Amino acid sequence: MSQPNFAGLAGGLSLLGLLAASSVHGQGLGNSPYSRLGLGDANSNLGGVRQLSMGGVGIAAPNNVNVNELNPALLFYTSRTTFEAGYSAQVKTLRNGVSSQRTGSANLGYLALSLPINSRWAGAVGLKPYSTVDYESNTTAAVEGEPTAVAQNQYKGSGGLAEAYTSHAVKIAKGLTLGASAGYVFGSIDQQAGTVIVSSTSTAANTDRNIYLQHVHYSDFTFRGAAHYRGKINDKVNFNLGGVYSFQSNIDGERTISLNRETLEGVAISSLAVENGVKGKATVPGLAQVGISLDNNKNWSVNLDGSRQEWSKFRAFNEDGGSSGVLLSDTYRVGMGGELTPDATSVDNYFNRVTYRFGLNLAQLPYRPGGNTLYDRSVSWGFALPLPTATPLEATTISLGFQYGRRGNTDSRTVAGTVERNVQESYLKMQLGVTLNNRWFLKRKIE
Repeated sequence: MSQPNFAGLAGGLSLLGLLAASSVHGQGLGNSPYSRLGLGDANSNLGGVRQLSMGGVGIAAPNNVNVNELNPALLFYTSRTTFEAGYSAQVKTLRNGVSSQRTGSANLGYLALSLPINSRWAGAVGLKPYSTVDYESNTTAAVEGEPTAVAQNQYKGSGGLAEAYTSHAVKIAKGLTLGASAGYVFGSIDQQAGTVIVSSTSTAANTDRNIYLQHVHYSDFTFRGAAHYRGKINDKVNFNLGGVYSFQSNIDGERTISLNRETLEGVAISSLAVENGVKGKATVPGLAQVGISLDNNKNWSVNLDGSRQEWSKFRAFNEDGGSSGVLLSDTYRVGMGGELTPDATSVDNYFNRVTYRFGLNLAQLPYRPGGNTLYDRSVSWGFALPLPTATPLEATTISLGFQYGRRGNTDSRTVAGTVERNVQESYLKMQLGVTLNNRWFLKRKIE
C-alpha cells in the first residue's frame, strides 16, 4: 500500500490551526435580535460552502469533491479522502423603521473529514455550529405613577451550541444508499436583562441597575437518518431523490439564575442566587428535509429542496418558547439552485475548469409578531476554484460562497399603548472553503 500524503494532511491541519486561532476574535452573528428566540439562530442542517452557494440546497446533489454532510447518505459519492474547512464572515444592517445599525462578524464555519472505507461504505467526522446567540437591544418605557421617570431596558445574549458528529453511508442496492449521523451537541448560552429607572432627580450616585442573569450549559446527543436514490432519465440525464430526518432531541441542560445590582459604572452592589445548577431539558423538534435534482454526471446539476420543522413544539426547562417567553411557530423552507463547470478537462482556459453556482432561498421565521409571518429571502452565488497542481491522486479546491438576503420587516403595531416594531436584517454572508482531496491506501502493482 502507498502511504497517505501526510504533507497534504499537515497543510490541512495547519490551515485548521490558523482558522481556529482567528475565530477566537469575533465569534457570533454581529447582533442578531432573532437569535434571542429558542436556542438561538439555528443551523438547520444547511451544509457547507457548496450548499451556501446554491441557496442552501444539496439533499439530493451527489458530489465527489466536497464533503456533503447535509445528507449523510451522499458521503458514498466522495471517492477520495477529503478534508474540508470553512471560514465564515458576514456584514449586516438592522432597521426598525426609526433607526438603523451596521454590524458584522467573522468566525470558523465548519470542519469535516470524509473517508471511503470500502466499495460500499464511507464515513465522516466533523464539527459545525448548531446554534448561535448574539444580540443586544435597548428599549425605553414609561413608569406608571411616575410621569417624569423612564425605564431603560437592555437585553443581551451571547454564546451558542456546537455539534461534533460522525456520519456513515452504505450502498444497499444499485442507486440506493442509506446514511446515518450521530452528533454530540454542547455549549453554553448567557442572557441578561437589565433595567434602570431614570428620573429628573437621578444621579450616578443614587441610580442602580437591576440585572437578571441566566447561564445555561447544554450537552447531549442528536441523531439523523438519511436516504438517497440515483437513477437515469436517459443516457445523458440522471435524477436524484434524497431525504433527511433529524430526530427530535431532548438536550440536557443545567441552568443558573441570579439577580444582581450594580452601579451605572458597572460596580457590583449585590447578587442573589435564584437557581444554581438546576437540571432541565430543551426539546428541539424534528427536522424533515427532502430534495430532488437532475444532472448529466459530468458538468451541471439543478436542485430543489424543501424542509419543515415544528418549532411550536420547542420547550426549554418546561417553558413554552424558552426563556424569551415567545411562543414559536412551525416553519417551512424551500430552496433551488444549481452548478455548472464549462469544461473540467480544459487545458487552454482555466475559467472553463471553474465551477459556477447560483441559488435562491425562501424560509419562514418561527417568530409571528401580531400573528404575521416573517420571511427570510436570499440569493446566493459562488465559485469552486481548482488549483492547477491537481492530479488524479491529489487535488485542492478553493471555494467561495456569497449570500445576500433580508429577513423580517419593519412593520409596527401598538400593544397596550406601547409601539412595538419589527426588526429587519439585511445581510451579506461570505464563506471561504478549502477542500483537500487525496486517494489513500492504494495497492501497489508489481510488474
